[in-house]
Amino acid sequence: MLDEPRSGRLAAWGNALLAGLAAPDDVAERIAAGDAVHRVAGLPGEPAPVGLTLALGRLRALGVTGLRLALPVSGHPLGLSGPPEFNARAMAAGEAVLTVGALFVGLVPEVHEAGPAGDLHVEWQCLPVRDAPPADVPSLGEAERELAEALRDATDALAQLDVAGAGPAAQAALDAYRARAERGREVLAPGYPPRAVRVLELAQRVAALVSIASDGHGGAVSASQIATRAELLRPVERTARRAQVAAYNAYVEEAERRRP
Repeated sequence: MLDEPRSGRLAAWGNALLAGLAAPDDVAERIAAGDAVHRVAGLPGEPAPVGLTLALGRLRALGVTGLRLALPVSGHPLGLSGPPEFNARAMAAGEAVLTVGALFVGLVPEVHEAGPAGDLHVEWQCLPVRDAPPADVPSLGEAERELAEALRDATDALAQLDVAGAGPAAQAALDAYRARAERGREVLAPGYPPRAVRVLELAQRVAALVSIASDGHGGAVSASQIATRAELLRPVERTARRAQVAAYNAYVEEAERRRP
């Protein structure tokens, strides 16, 4: 998980727009990033797919006050609240955004290549969701404490797997991650507390280490060693994923804490 999920960008910058802290055109550009087109289908009151700016404005008019991120995987519906039909779509995509406020819908991205250049077109499917607490999402403070322990576990696990000494392949992967992290990108969006930024950066670092190890860098050469590697890294990856969701959802958590 080296790259920022599309649903994370939508949640973070959508929250900035809903709070009046960012301009609509800037928000749409930030969410799209390198994708050619983003549209939203199935939005209440809109018979055809619409662009991000119109979609976010429509959600605000319908009473949406915040956006939450979900990063589910098989066996772990992280951030989801049902119904099963929506959960299945989100699980297949590996990500989703859920609204908070007077309207309860979820947005799941469908990505398609288009044109000779292979431009990526993203269509967000808008579907009803339950008004229920999201599954297994920790508070920001809980996520930060878990991450500190997970980072120690990841370091120990990687040392056992000899990833650091695996040679040029692992080093190249680590260098690529560092270069991507140092490009001056803005982490999260205006309105997020500094603690959320810190937690997200650490979660991404842990997730990067897990991804590099899982992609075959290191000393695993047999099926049993590969299975051992997966078993060592699974709880670390889960913790990093939970922390990322907590960081992106910190805006909503903070708003709910301030509510009288």
